[in-house]
Amino acid sequence: MSLIYKTFTIICVILLHSNALHAELQVGALKLDVTPPVLPVIVNGGMLTRSVDTINTPVNARVVILDDGKERIGIAVVDSCMLPRPLLDDVKALISQRTQLKRDRILISATHTHSAPSCMDALGTNADETYIAFLREKLVEAFVAAEKNLEPAKVGWGITQAAEFTALRRWIRRPDRVVNDPFGNPTVRANMHAASNWDDVTGPSGPEDPDLSLISFQALDGSPIAVIANFSMHYFSDTAISADYFGLFSEGFKQHLAAQEIEDHPPFVAMMSHGCSGDIWRRDYAQPTEARNDKLTIEEYTSALLEIALAAYHKIEYTANTDLAMAEERLTLNYRTPDLQRLEWAKRIVADMGDRMPTTTEEVYAREAIVLHDLQSTEIVVQALRIGEIGIVTTPNETYALTGLKLKLQSPLQKTMVIELANGGDGYIPPPEQHLLGGYNTWAARSAGLEVTAEPKIVQAGLRLLEEVTQTNRSVYQQPIGPAAQSLLDLKPVAYWRMDEFSGPVAADTSGNTHGATYDPGTVFFLEGPDSEQYTNSEELNRCAHFAGGRLHGTNPGLDGDFTVSMQIWNGMPTDGREVTGWFFSFGPDLGSPKNALHVGLGGKENHLGQIIVYQGDKLLAHGETQIERWTWNDIRIVVKENSVQVWRNGKPELHTEISALNYNPSYHIFIGGHCSNQENWEGRIDEVVFFNKALTAEMTSNPK
Repeated sequence: MSLIYKTFTIICVILLHSNALHAELQVGALKLDVTPPVLPVIVNGGMLTRSVDTINTPVNARVVILDDGKERIGIAVVDSCMLPRPLLDDVKALISQRTQLKRDRILISATHTHSAPSCMDALGTNADETYIAFLREKLVEAFVAAEKNLEPAKVGWGITQAAEFTALRRWIRRPDRVVNDPFGNPTVRANMHAASNWDDVTGPSGPEDPDLSLISFQALDGSPIAVIANFSMHYFSDTAISADYFGLFSEGFKQHLAAQEIEDHPPFVAMMSHGCSGDIWRRDYAQPTEARNDKLTIEEYTSALLEIALAAYHKIEYTANTDLAMAEERLTLNYRTPDLQRLEWAKRIVADMGDRMPTTTEEVYAREAIVLHDLQSTEIVVQALRIGEIGIVTTPNETYALTGLKLKLQSPLQKTMVIELANGGDGYIPPPEQHLLGGYNTWAARSAGLEVTAEPKIVQAGLRLLEEVTQTNRSVYQQPIGPAAQSLLDLKPVAYWRMDEFSGPVAADTSGNTHGATYDPGTVFFLEGPDSEQYTNSEELNRCAHFAGGRLHGTNPGLDGDFTVSMQIWNGMPTDGREVTGWFFSFGPDLGSPKNALHVGLGGKENHLGQIIVYQGDKLLAHGETQIERWTWNDIRIVVKENSVQVWRNGKPELHTEISALNYNPSYHIFIGGHCSNQENWEGRIDEVVFFNKALTAEMTSNPK
């Protein structure tokens, strides 16, 4: 072998070895007690200020440092309700001076325990300045110490479902049960815990996210180093000072996994980060009171959740030599500032308060209105990072579960967790359509004051950053086509609206005929639809829209004689609430109802309670005999043949009636979830709306089972 060839071979080996070294993952972790040394201390998490002088459990900062030889990343989860961006920017600057971490390679998030020292002004509570000074130095100390624990490591991902431990707390109120906001206006169409009385509500305002995900780090010999868990559940509630279930989970994980510390090895660190929980809590209002999983103590709740997490942990497979990437984007977003009338209202109230803190909700929001007016806008931080094939994306907000699902389902990485309240505490960001429904999560304050378009801007920033760290385009979410959906497509519909959108205004046409439709304001998205196994598959939920005053409307997709409409309906309105419970199909001109317009809905009080009704114009033609149960899915087929209408429910004939000839001129539109006059619209879910320009038999249109 020639000397040149030998030299070339040696160089190649050295280069390959060097690249392997650069790809070698190193991980260091540390937990540091950040319990306030001085009591009493101000605690936030409520509407009004309070100080406490007792400690129930310690509060901690937990840090993981990652290094692949090229990139060094720091991640911290702190037992705090919210951490303001200016404080964290200051902390990151200090960390960058004392470690090898760059400022934009540091992620610091709050667990959102409502029983921790106050680190920022929010609602009727000020920050505890003494504690902030203490916490600032402790956070820097934690990162410095964690960096010293770096050692060769491997990483793995685990995920499981914990649906019984999380649920929607924000429910939509009936249109006749709207209540006032703190400004005296009847705007509260949806609010937290509104479903305490089922008679007041029509259904949850959004989807849940039951994912409990884990990123686990082990030394090369299998010794556990750290676990980052992530779950969407707002908080449990505990007496101050307390780390809430986040801290109990973290300590419990350690006790199960590494109760005994290994000599000459840093202690194992587990941390529970906060998933997208702005509209989530542990009480499942969809269950009867006696069946709700809300009677557990905080210890029982955490222990049961931990059991699920540990089962997933023990199935994790690990990879070494993992590379890292991280990116950050800072956005300037406007606040929803008060108009002149509200500003004057706020100034009068605050002037009467003098120097004291607010003692009522009205005073809280008056003070917040002035603060937003003075600030006008703010800067927020969004981050994404990649650990091999695992992704993390952050929001600085109390983010709805739907927002987390948007990020996960469109991420270039199948394994993605979303950590909220990271790198700032910028309040709730409801998706734009939720603002119309009002409620606490939308009332303008630093806790919910960002512009209406903040949520889509933050989602897009997160997806851009995920694309940057993966050098891969985002995924395009498309609901799978299950056997029932395929059966409908095989019948060659003229339009098929699956209603599986993340947001409006367009409902896409799956038939391929491009007959899309438009959602009106007053619609929310991506709730659980009917029969996932049939319409999607056994692993992915079928999704649908929920109507809360709005409609879905489209131009005639080609109906000019006999036709069939197939849909799935779920009524949320008590059937004795009004004369017509709600219209789910209408064919006529917008904002009118001539004699030949056709309407199908559910009867109400003194009008065939809960039974299917067919009207032409303002005349009742026929009604069914079955009272449809509230909050249940029903398969509805409306068959128009010559001068008759037949309605089938769940594969069986429900009613049949003669009608006058319909008008198929272009001014007549299709309305789903409402009446063409925009009166007594549907209150509930609708899904899988399919149109055929022919009259189909019941056998051809029944669901395959």
